[in-house]
Amino acid sequence: MNDGFVRVACATPKIRVADCGYNAEAVISMAKEACEHGASLVVFPELCITGYTCSDLFLQNSLLISAEKALCQIMTSTRELDAVLMVGLPVRAFSALYNCAAVICKGELLGLVPKTYIPNYSEFYEVRHFTSGRQLSSDVSKNTIRFCGKDTVIDPDVIFSCTSMPEFRIGVELCEDLWTPEPPSGKLAINGATVIANLSASDEVIGKADYRRLLIKSQSARLLSTYVYASAGIGESTTDLVFSGHDIICENGALLSESKRFGSGIIYADTDLQKLENERARANTFEGRNELRTVPFDIDLKELELGRYISPTPFVPADKARLDERCEEILTIQATGLAKRIEHTNAKSVVLGLSGGLDSTLALIVAVHSMDMLGRSRKDIIAVTMPCFGTTKRTKSNAQILAENYGTSFMDIDISKAVRQHFEDIGQSMDVLDVTFENGQARERTQVIMDIANKTGGFVIGTGDLSELALGWATYNGDHMSMYGVNTSIPKTLVRHLTAYEASHSEGALKDSLLDILNTPVSPELLPPKDGEISQKTEDLVGPYELHDFFLYYLVRFGFTPGKIFRLAKSAFKDKYDVETIEKWLRTFLRRFFAQQFKRSCLPDGPKVGTVTLSPRGDWRMPSDACNSSFTF
Repeated sequence: MNDGFVRVACATPKIRVADCGYNAEAVISMAKEACEHGASLVVFPELCITGYTCSDLFLQNSLLISAEKALCQIMTSTRELDAVLMVGLPVRAFSALYNCAAVICKGELLGLVPKTYIPNYSEFYEVRHFTSGRQLSSDVSKNTIRFCGKDTVIDPDVIFSCTSMPEFRIGVELCEDLWTPEPPSGKLAINGATVIANLSASDEVIGKADYRRLLIKSQSARLLSTYVYASAGIGESTTDLVFSGHDIICENGALLSESKRFGSGIIYADTDLQKLENERARANTFEGRNELRTVPFDIDLKELELGRYISPTPFVPADKARLDERCEEILTIQATGLAKRIEHTNAKSVVLGLSGGLDSTLALIVAVHSMDMLGRSRKDIIAVTMPCFGTTKRTKSNAQILAENYGTSFMDIDISKAVRQHFEDIGQSMDVLDVTFENGQARERTQVIMDIANKTGGFVIGTGDLSELALGWATYNGDHMSMYGVNTSIPKTLVRHLTAYEASHSEGALKDSLLDILNTPVSPELLPPKDGEISQKTEDLVGPYELHDFFLYYLVRFGFTPGKIFRLAKSAFKDKYDVETIEKWLRTFLRRFFAQQFKRSCLPDGPKVGTVTLSPRGDWRMPSDACNSSFTF
């Protein structure tokens, strides 16, 4: 697949203990099925050619010879498959026995990877039969054996790298290796492996599945990798243990796919290796070492329909309980940041323009929480409504209801007279509804609240959000400016949920007002209303905020190309927007994002609450004159 996507699979066949020929046929059948479904990597369980539970049969020459023949059979029968296959079997080398993963591609044996940590539990007495791969020399001339008719490296420290897709680099560890204090996958990831394949035979006892899942998720997160875990299942001996075939695929802490336990079959996941590479570069803790042996392979990039869910709201958790928890945390972060600034500056008041719209409502909510946190009177919050030519009765009324019910100070200052005087001074006609007409009102409002802050010994709270900053949808030195911007890293899609969360914890007139604000069209209200209703709707002019927030997330968070963002957006919004609409607004987003950086280069302070922020002092440092010619699709 292109754009960094690779389809990976875990395959747990139904086996017969010590019947290598039967097991080989099961592996071949599942490998073909997985490749028919577009898999480029198929991972089978530990020792699946023989069965994990052969016990002392592993010391029998007949079984070892049969296992090697079975691997040769698998290689011959999968020669036409365009994928990497990983199959477990015992291998005798240098007078010792190793528990190995055989790595195969297009009928060629790329290498044998031995298990590093050999368990010595009463139920897993592997140490009776197998030797650790750590005993092997790192010198290729000393760890090459003849296997399946070819000279093959047997080495735990090897990375298999795809020549046609450089970010597709596979490291291998086996079962117990993951459960140790220092798993081999750490070294493999540091040396560039983006995918860790684990061939496992993990028995099932009460509570182990949850721990196993958590362990794999955690390891994939620590390594910023995709972890493909295939475990033994049906067919293993049940003399003392039961194996459930619990297969798991995780990507950077996220569970992509998981099998049902106590069965056999194949699971798939489309992993985004490009995203992992970008995450590693951003983290800057992966040292780019090149200390391990690299074995190249080549497979074709498959053009497949994306088989993973893409959330249309990446800033907003889908789970209601998690969303409520996130909202509470965000409000606390915002309020804590503002409280510190109030305390540090010894501010006697905080002042904000309260329009009756979403952003200023959230800013007021944060201010209220901050004052409560500091144990101060809410009267120290001065909410100022400043009606002018575009103000509607609905928004002005909501602003007053909010202030009254929160118990803040409130001022109603009609600025239309001052703006008319200003327009007369600069020769601006009241009949010309241009950018001067709009921005003159915005800057007058900022002047008013700045002066009130001076008069009351306080400072101005900014109300603008992250989405507006990304688009440059702010009047320079108007609503663009404040002494502390509490919403500076809150995208518009999240502003709505934070306000809804506050409404769910409110009662009476306050709750009704908050709900009405949620149903009010987003607007700067700078143009005259029509029949008393808002005439200027922001999303009609710059596009849907849910699209822009989606574009922003993947551009800034992961550094994706516009072409990849376009592809993801088509998948995420396929039931809501047509392709032409998505393309139109993505082009608008890119144009405005680059053209409006100068506004972001001089932003006031504000708290970071998520992984995406555009603060010039923090996560986003971009020249104001950067061109977007390289960001086309």
